[in-house]
Amino acid sequence: MILSAFFSMRPAMAHPVSQGAMDIIVRTDRIDLRTTVSLEEVLVATSLGEHKSMAGQSAMRNHGDYLLNHLHISADGQPVVGHVLEVPRQSTGQLTYRLEYRLADVATKRIEFRQDVLREFMFAPGNPWEASYIVRIGQDGHAPREGLLFTFSEPLVFEGDGAGGLNRIRMAGAFVRHGIAHIITGYDHLLFVGALVLAVTGWRDLIKVIAVFTLAHTLTLALAVLNIIRLPSSIVEPMIAASIVAVAVQNIIWPEHSHGRTRLLLAFGFGLFHGLGFAGGLLDAMYGMALGSVALAIVAFSIGVEIGHQVVVLPAFYGLSLLRKADTGTPHFSKWAQRYGSAIISLFGLVYFYAALK
Repeated sequence: MILSAFFSMRPAMAHPVSQGAMDIIVRTDRIDLRTTVSLEEVLVATSLGEHKSMAGQSAMRNHGDYLLNHLHISADGQPVVGHVLEVPRQSTGQLTYRLEYRLADVATKRIEFRQDVLREFMFAPGNPWEASYIVRIGQDGHAPREGLLFTFSEPLVFEGDGAGGLNRIRMAGAFVRHGIAHIITGYDHLLFVGALVLAVTGWRDLIKVIAVFTLAHTLTLALAVLNIIRLPSSIVEPMIAASIVAVAVQNIIWPEHSHGRTRLLLAFGFGLFHGLGFAGGLLDAMYGMALGSVALAIVAFSIGVEIGHQVVVLPAFYGLSLLRKADTGTPHFSKWAQRYGSAIISLFGLVYFYAALK
C-alpha cells in the first residue's frame, strides 16, 4: 500500500548523501541508462522541491523527469538529450528508472557524464544534499567496468575503448574521498566521536577508545558486506542517536566511568551500530557487483572514514590538551568544556533520537 503522507515527510537521516546504482550501456546509436534510486532520494526531491503535494505514482513519474534535468551527458562536447522509458510501478523496494539518450553521431569518441541530483536542497546551512551512484558502464557486447563512483564532484568519462582514466587506483581514491565526506557531513558520527574525545585524558586513552570504536564499526561493515547481518534503518538510526546521548550523559553524570573498561565497552557496543550506519544504502547500491570490486570499495571507504575521524579528533584533542595545561592548581576550563560540551551534544542527540523515531 502506498502511504501518501509518507511523501510529505522529510527523511530523518543523519547524512545528506543518498546512495543509488546505475548500469550504463553505450551502444552505437544510443546510451541506455538504468538507475536504481533510494526512496530517500525521491522523498527529498519531492518534499523539498516544487511538487510537495505529489504522492505515490505521481511522485515516481515526476522523479523520472527530475533525473533527466539533473543528469548531464555530452558526446564529443555536445549535450545529449534523453527521455524516460520506464518508471517504478511501486513506491517500496528497488526503485528503477530506465532512461535513453540518442546519439546523433555513431562515431562518438568521448562521452562525459555529470550530475547534480539533490544539490539544490539544503540538509543544513551550507551543507547541501548529494546523490551518489555506484556505476557499471560498458559497451554493448563487452563486460562492463564496475564499482565506479559517480557523484557531483566525481564525473564519469567514457571513451571508445572503455571508461577513460577510471582504473582501480582512481576508483579507490574516489571511495576514500567519499568516506571522508561521509564523516565530515555526518553529524551523528561527529557528535559521537566528539563525546568520546571530551572525556579522554591523554594520548594512550585517545588511541584506545578510537581503536575500539574503529574495530567495532569495521567489523559490522565486513559482516554487512558478506550479507551476514543487516538491520533496517528504523533500528540503526535510533541506536546511533541513543549512543550519542549515552556517551554524553556518562561524561556529565558518571565522569569517573568515562575512562577505562566501561568506556571501551560502550564505544565498542555502539560502534557496531555506527558500522551499520556507515554501510547503509552504500551496500544496497553495490548489490550484484563482483566481490573484488566490493572489497576494494569498502576498504577504500573505510580508510576515508578513518581519515575523516582523525580530521575531527586530533584538533579537538589538541584543543582540550591546551585547556588542561591552562588549568593551574585546580581543573577548571577542561572540566567546564567536558561538562557543558557534553550537555550540548546530548541535546543534539535527543533531537536526532526524536527525529529517528518518527
